[in-house]
Amino acid sequence: MAESPPDDVSTKETNPGLQSSVSIETCPGMEETDDRGNEGEKTKEIIIVDPDTEELDMNHQKIGRLENLEPLTKVERLYFRWNLIKKIENLESLVTLKELELYDNQITTLENLDSLVNLEILDVSFNRLREIKGLDQLHKLKKLFLCANKISHIQNLCHLKDLTLLELGDNKIRVIENLEGLENLKCLYLGKNKITKIENLDSLKMLEMLSLQSNRLTKIENLDSLTLLDQLYLSENGLTKIEGLERNVEISTLDLASNKIRVIENIEHLSKLEEFWLNDNLVGDWTSVQNLTSNKKLVTVYLEHNPVASDPSYRRKLKIMLPWLSQIDATLCR
Repeated sequence: MAESPPDDVSTKETNPGLQSSVSIETCPGMEETDDRGNEGEKTKEIIIVDPDTEELDMNHQKIGRLENLEPLTKVERLYFRWNLIKKIENLESLVTLKELELYDNQITTLENLDSLVNLEILDVSFNRLREIKGLDQLHKLKKLFLCANKISHIQNLCHLKDLTLLELGDNKIRVIENLEGLENLKCLYLGKNKITKIENLDSLKMLEMLSLQSNRLTKIENLDSLTLLDQLYLSENGLTKIEGLERNVEISTLDLASNKIRVIENIEHLSKLEEFWLNDNLVGDWTSVQNLTSNKKLVTVYLEHNPVASDPSYRRKLKIMLPWLSQIDATLCR
């Protein structure tokens, strides 16, 4: 497993806490999309060649408008990545549609989706949305991708009972709220926002993956009800202590990189822990590192860019202390 670095270009695809079907780091951001579609740029029309197709791929075609889709009576998957679409429209006849991808366009509003009653996957990442709305009839929705927009509030989602994945990374969200009713949610991505507190997650009993990287957190708290949590990503925050994980005994991946933590503690009970990323912190005492000897299933440990890593015998000491390790930082153990 690769290191969990900060939330910037250097992360690429190495950090699953910042990924869903797309990667925030490897695709163009809002600044780039705003430069496209200038006045006078010629856009293309959608031409249907096979009305019986179940999948239509129109990625990167300079499509300017959703239109001429009425002949598609059997279509289940529509892909319109990297186009110049400004409005969601003219989809009323596509009742068979299960997946709609509008990633990286110029859409400002979620609208005109009511007829898509069989939709299971909706991706409107890298657009210009400011509000979550217009999803009232999408009761079969399982995966919703809204990363890299300008959304400031989590709202209008509680009716999506079948939702298993929600991607809201790289927005302007300050408060975790209004997630009640998402009883089947397994993956929640909230990285790269402005969140100051872990809260209001008690109803998410089925949650297995939580990403809160690159926010403004100062404390690990309010995770007691997430007893099925398997992956927790909290890098690039202001955390000073490892705490609040008493009931999260299923965790196998714990990412606390790039915080202000001085002591490795309160994880001895995590008997299933395999990946522990604590690089770029303030751990300077080998006695603290000794606490990892209780975690017998550890495979990978990242401690580089901590004071202990400046020890000339750093790798040797760590391997002697934890002989079951397969990887120390980015290098496999011999």
